[in-house]
Amino acid sequence: MRTVEHELVGLAGSGGRWRPVAAGPFTVLAVALALLPIRPVWLWAALIGAVAAVPWLLGAVPDARRRRPRPYWRLSAAGLERIGRGGLVMVSYERSRIDGLAITTGDGVLTVFHRFGRTAVGGMTAMGLEPLAVFVTARRLGIPMHVLDGEATDLLDPALDEALRASGLEDDIPGGGPLPRDHAVEKRLLDQEAALLAAAYEPPAEPTTEPSTAPSTGAAGGRAGRGRGRRAGEQRLATPEPLPSRRRIMALGALTALLGAVMIVRIALDGTSEFGARLAAGCWALAAIAGVLTARRRLLRAAQVRWTITAERLLVRARPGRRREVQDLRAGDVAAVVVGPGLRLDPVSGEPRRADLAALAFGHRLELVARLPAHGLDGFQLAHALDDHGYRVITPGARAPRRPDYGLEGLPEIFAQVPGGRLVVADGGLGWADAAGDVVLKMPEDRIGGIELLTIGGHAWVRLYDSDGDEFFAAPLSALRISRTDLRDSARRAGLPVNDAEYDAYMSAAFHSAVSTLAAPEPDRAPAALPAPATGPDGGVQDVPAPPPGGPGGQDVMFAVSAPLGPVTAPGTLLDATRRSRIGTYAMSVLLCEAVALLGAVWLGPDLGGFNATASWSMPAGLVIGLLGYWLYDRNRSQLRVSSAGLAVVTRRGKVEWELTRDRVGGVGIDESTDRMPRLVVWAPSGRVLRQITFPPDLDELRRACERYGVPWGPPDADRPAPPPPEL
Repeated sequence: MRTVEHELVGLAGSGGRWRPVAAGPFTVLAVALALLPIRPVWLWAALIGAVAAVPWLLGAVPDARRRRPRPYWRLSAAGLERIGRGGLVMVSYERSRIDGLAITTGDGVLTVFHRFGRTAVGGMTAMGLEPLAVFVTARRLGIPMHVLDGEATDLLDPALDEALRASGLEDDIPGGGPLPRDHAVEKRLLDQEAALLAAAYEPPAEPTTEPSTAPSTGAAGGRAGRGRGRRAGEQRLATPEPLPSRRRIMALGALTALLGAVMIVRIALDGTSEFGARLAAGCWALAAIAGVLTARRRLLRAAQVRWTITAERLLVRARPGRRREVQDLRAGDVAAVVVGPGLRLDPVSGEPRRADLAALAFGHRLELVARLPAHGLDGFQLAHALDDHGYRVITPGARAPRRPDYGLEGLPEIFAQVPGGRLVVADGGLGWADAAGDVVLKMPEDRIGGIELLTIGGHAWVRLYDSDGDEFFAAPLSALRISRTDLRDSARRAGLPVNDAEYDAYMSAAFHSAVSTLAAPEPDRAPAALPAPATGPDGGVQDVPAPPPGGPGGQDVMFAVSAPLGPVTAPGTLLDATRRSRIGTYAMSVLLCEAVALLGAVWLGPDLGGFNATASWSMPAGLVIGLLGYWLYDRNRSQLRVSSAGLAVVTRRGKVEWELTRDRVGGVGIDESTDRMPRLVVWAPSGRVLRQITFPPDLDELRRACERYGVPWGPPDADRPAPPPPEL
């Protein structure tokens, strides 16, 4: 995509893709035709095949006649316009009538300010526009840009304006508007614009054989030095190959369609006088069409993104088999590349969607030269590969640190009513003492089922459990005015059940590091083994005299120390799938077997004594097979083990499916992705997904286990490394 100066064209898909039209209605029509007793049978089979092929023929007609692109948005000197098919202007906001543009952070809607009020144009994602590109282009055109914290519906509510004006609250709102501006987002956009300006006026670099070692500066990232050298050669980056491969997907789709066609022909040759035969033909037609559509959808989503980075040009290809759609950018035309979250075209619908990683190439006149797809790539590798070859890289500012959402709802009201109060261990239980040391609230020992000390967000917390094992209180120790060491030692002296897994793990690691020097033998000296106890004639153990000091021959005694514990052997918590998910899977397995038994009775019933006779034994058999089959799988199901040494998935029979040590785990939590269902994954410290947990454990138990053993909960935060547990 290339644009002229001071013109921004929104992301939009091309209209030339061959896709089926109205596949759902024609599928229903094909199944309905299969159920009708049409004579002769060759006409019946031909009608089914023709109706199934109509959506593909309709999808090919517009592509063969004319390739018309989809409607898109354009911001230029003429204003904000929506261009339809054939280049016709469908919606137009003239430049002379625009007083300003605003982006609301709550819903991402672009709002136009004019002399008669405000108009919400639409969401930035649906319009195919990026905030940075709109911000830079609008300012180049002389249009004031604002970033507002809120939603567009708040801006468009005139009753809110009247209420603010009548009550005098308008003076208390910054900026004179009903919503305050989001200064952080606007400052980040201004920083990126400043970096683009610096890159636009920087002279182009000359290729060199060795990478430059100039220091990196700049608030938004990239290189600020002039004339930085480019690394010679090329570097290729690509997303992982899809599983299954594209050839297997095409083969499965073709085999499904062929199998459905062959079975319909066989049924036509055997005769379609019985309703069961026609119902089986309808099921085969539905399976064949659904298999082809599913294979096509999976084939579109299985595209790889490939980058070829050289000092002279950038080659990017996102759709396999279409070499004419390879984006080729000369290095001289690119002033800077902005690497960060962006937009991409949905491979199935062709509509713009959010992407975790995208690249925007800006020219030397601050025009958007190209949108380069990068979803699925590693942002770290992409940014450094571009930087090593001399391209100016700009990244968004540091993210705000993620802080756990924990409140103090469980604190009793008396805590706030007693000035200078603090938590104490007194008379075998816990109590709340005032400034004079008198205990005003006491919890006896019989009500305390457990005391758990852990770290949340770098602060020491305490959780209290009752005798039934239920949590009834949780608060930071700073709010209770007691240190972690004092509470742990005082509670253990009083005989209260205290669990401080982080402290125990720290002491174990310190012990192993202290004795590791004793366990390392010298190169030409083997460690001395302790003699086994001798057994007497009567089977008793005889006393063995201790060896002389210094060992035999005057050598030092070497003590063998066991190897450090791993994720499987270290003490930890074993998490299983929830009972609800197991029962649901049992039910799904039984329903699937019952559906197969019912279809088999319909299809094979005429040959086995009729539908009723066949269903009388196939339905109970399906029930037994479904229950027994899933029981065989369920008795060896996978379980997640969380420990201070890392994570592991083991089966009930003890087989280790995979394990990750603690230094490789950057976070555990839910991956809210836009192109797939939410899933439970394990991230690396760099942000890459290492493993996917296929069974859903209880999330509350998993979060508590991660906090208990020091495993980060949630996506990794590379900008703010986690501090060590306090007071250890």
